[in-house]
Amino acid sequence: MKINKLSLVILALIGVIHTCKSQVEDSHAIVQTSVHRIGLMPSHPNHYKQLDWKNKALLFDSLVFDFTAKEEFLPLIWIDSASNKKTPTFGLYTAMGDVRQGYKGNESFHESLTSLGAILSAGLMGIDKTNQDGYNYVKMIQNYWNTDNGWNIMMNNTSPEVALLGGGYGRDWWYDVYPNVLYYGVSYLFPNVENADNILRNIADKFYEADKILNGNYHYSYFDYGIMQGKQNHIPYQEDAAAGHAYVLLCAYEKFKDEKYLRGAKSAMNSLMQLEESRYYEVLLPFGAYVAAKMNAEYGTDYDVIKILDWTFEGCKATDGRTGWGVISEKWGDYDVYGLQGSITDGGGYAFLMNTYSLAWPLVSMVRYQPQYAKAIGKWMLNASNSSKLFYPDKIPDENQWLPEKKKITNGIIAYEGLRKTDVYGKPVLKGKSPVALGDGPNWAKGQPDVSMFSVYSSAYAGIFGSIISETNIGEVLKLDCLATDFYRKEAYQTSLYYNPHNKPVEIVFDNTSGQAVDLFNALTHEIVAKDIKKTGVFTMQPDSASLIVAIPSNSKITLLNGKYMSNDIVIAYQ
Repeated sequence: MKINKLSLVILALIGVIHTCKSQVEDSHAIVQTSVHRIGLMPSHPNHYKQLDWKNKALLFDSLVFDFTAKEEFLPLIWIDSASNKKTPTFGLYTAMGDVRQGYKGNESFHESLTSLGAILSAGLMGIDKTNQDGYNYVKMIQNYWNTDNGWNIMMNNTSPEVALLGGGYGRDWWYDVYPNVLYYGVSYLFPNVENADNILRNIADKFYEADKILNGNYHYSYFDYGIMQGKQNHIPYQEDAAAGHAYVLLCAYEKFKDEKYLRGAKSAMNSLMQLEESRYYEVLLPFGAYVAAKMNAEYGTDYDVIKILDWTFEGCKATDGRTGWGVISEKWGDYDVYGLQGSITDGGGYAFLMNTYSLAWPLVSMVRYQPQYAKAIGKWMLNASNSSKLFYPDKIPDENQWLPEKKKITNGIIAYEGLRKTDVYGKPVLKGKSPVALGDGPNWAKGQPDVSMFSVYSSAYAGIFGSIISETNIGEVLKLDCLATDFYRKEAYQTSLYYNPHNKPVEIVFDNTSGQAVDLFNALTHEIVAKDIKKTGVFTMQPDSASLIVAIPSNSKITLLNGKYMSNDIVIAYQ
């Protein structure tokens, strides 16, 4: 029988497919688990447009860290020589024109939520903030590490005195925990900075001791890390602080290998899991989903991840909690705002950009450890990233924003803090408009200008999306980097999440930038879907499906060991 070249190619492909499937003992596909509120989101968001999030983050850094900017309400940065360490640090405006801050205000009042968010984003974009224009910004932010008050953790302000101007110092739990989550992320991206390891250990020790004292009861508005005691005040109780403790302690364990930190992470997670309902307050709860997923995959726990995801997306319903805080799954006016995080109920709905960015940090990296949520998280990210453009004044119609006449001062880089379903402040021209881009800045202080609706702190987190999201050759199919925010992980190969919302198969182009030939392993089907890609390759996605693609060295042997798929002693898929 004569065999032509086409037949040889077909036979070779059959051989490749046979080899790929026989490399592992079990090739059953991972059954996907749905998340109810994500299921309400469309497969094809309307007014679809994906911003260049990487460029957005890069432009933010160049604008905000420019001391020489001369335009109105610029510069947005100043040097603070009176901070708590008696060494110069820097301040960033929380919002444009914020009268509480800067050269014309109190130079010592600035918030770590802005500074740490900006440095985290820059690190995710590959910008070296340890040596930028002569400044080591990563060292300078250590001024937020408060020791004089005995707390020994990173806080939102450099001292209690300047915090009187605002900023949640020692009275609102998430303000005290999230800076430490951020600092662990920053320290992963910028290792070996002087005194950083000492600070990281002090933080972990404080959180470990606090969890022991709380002993499963996080029913407080905040925790005084100086006297080591939970406190209740007028602010709703924030039991999801346990998720923040657990995240920091797990990161500390991965970094320092001290077993007490792993015990502490488990203890904090046990406190979270014993809750009977969602206690989502601001940003911390979804970090519990990440910790639960990772510990289930790597440390043999059995935490209920879907419970935390449902609590996150459905929102808090507790009357003594932050009622209504969750993820929006609606269309407002002519616009889809699905996937944005904030209040589901305040004025019909009030979404926040910083919170939406922050939600992507734990949830996309979570998929590596619990791949049954790949499709749900891929669909959510498609919607959330599309909706998030509406915070930017150059991407939402003038008739749907509070200050269209001032949008030029933002340079398309500084976004509105929030997006409301309706304008609750009663500006006549906005009556009947939905959604409305605005912010709370004018309410923060007497004499605060309307331009304080343009939020520096919110825009600072653009690097989270920028590091995770890339577009592909197929519209609406995103490539999501699952390693970008998976800090303190074990060694891993490039891992990317794709979601195909279309009702037909699509061919996805994969660009290999590793410098060596790779095979593409789908961690959801446990099969090689493309082989020996040196520069560019293609793999197929089925309709309405997700793929979790791991780029492994070409012709690597794959084995299944204790529920983990391994290649060259590196985990490439968790069951």
